[in-house]
Amino acid sequence: MNPAGNAHRRQNVIGFDIVSSNGLMKHLKAILVLGVVSLLAGVSFRFAAAQGPGPGQSETVAKPKKKDVPAEATDEPKVPSKFSKKDKDVPEGLPTFSSDVNTVQLEVAVLDNHGKFIPNIPRGNFRVLEDNVPQQISGFSTNADAPMTIAMVIEFNALFQQYWSQGWYQTLVASYGFVETLKPDDYVAIVAYDLRPEILTDFTTDRGKIQEAMQRLRIPGFSESNMYDALVDTAQRMTNIEGRKAILLIATGRDTFSKLTFDKARKAIQEAGVPIYAISLLQAFRIVADAYMSDSQRMDFLQADNQLNTFTRETGGQAFFPRFYGEFPGIFHDIGAALRNQYSLAYSPSNQVKDGKYRKIKVELVNPENGEQLRITDQKNKPIKYSIIAKQGYTAPRAVE
Repeated sequence: MNPAGNAHRRQNVIGFDIVSSNGLMKHLKAILVLGVVSLLAGVSFRFAAAQGPGPGQSETVAKPKKKDVPAEATDEPKVPSKFSKKDKDVPEGLPTFSSDVNTVQLEVAVLDNHGKFIPNIPRGNFRVLEDNVPQQISGFSTNADAPMTIAMVIEFNALFQQYWSQGWYQTLVASYGFVETLKPDDYVAIVAYDLRPEILTDFTTDRGKIQEAMQRLRIPGFSESNMYDALVDTAQRMTNIEGRKAILLIATGRDTFSKLTFDKARKAIQEAGVPIYAISLLQAFRIVADAYMSDSQRMDFLQADNQLNTFTRETGGQAFFPRFYGEFPGIFHDIGAALRNQYSLAYSPSNQVKDGKYRKIKVELVNPENGEQLRITDQKNKPIKYSIIAKQGYTAPRAVE
């Protein structure tokens, strides 16, 4: 062996790496551009994939499948469905709903500028305004141990969640990660949507059934993303659920083919009154692809973010736009804290007219002695900036209802 010759060869190899690095970078950049262009082409030209879940394969939120075998004939007890409004017999321990059209229920979270819940605020510091008219608070509670009822509505289509794609992986990280943060007594339902919403599992506390439902998030069907229809169907079917309830939307925020328009969906979600929390997908990828987008494509994604912000803000929830996977644990914690650490307020509206009109709600923290905004301080007596999260209104019932 010739050490000198080996050294010479090593220098040649190193020299080749230095000389060809520019070419390699150009090659990688070309691959990246090709991938981005392919994705954006899919965004611009929406299509329905030939393969997908056929009709009748599984029940959907919009059209439940008819049962051939009665529930009584099976060995397994029927899963308590909170999407059904016809069930009269409710299992013991399940949250129930008692309807009183003259009472408005509010779930309120008070967060500091770091997104942390501020506890121990007395009832007398809360003021509720309906159409700028102060209301008399008749109910107040802060039970953080009560179980939650969560419907996870997950976008899963062939455009952004192709098998082993970045969108597919991020969707599973967000979905599985949030399920792991729930308590044993929390009820969870999984709804996936593309061309139509589909119930993967009804509300249950059985983590085995939940994991089985999550296993179905493998091969997407259609390329459409009908977010409006999925959100409205789920929110309306959760209207008659009492207690801490919410929808967790995991999606890009885009809608391609819904029967409902944005305005109609927005109104229906406001009327349902179910808080919506949203986790946006593919934020980092969109930053990388921004240089290759057209103006219309940028507007498409900006509109998607705006829709998530609108739906969550108006229902008393929050929207999150993570760019890194390391942000997910903090997001899961913030959503759980916001749902568990809430002040439950109830009041009978001073306006008892059943006109079916939308009424705006505003929740404030005030000093009862002078009516001025409440000043909250930390342990060092420094003022804390805070925000109040609550739904912004409701639709009054009509006389015929």
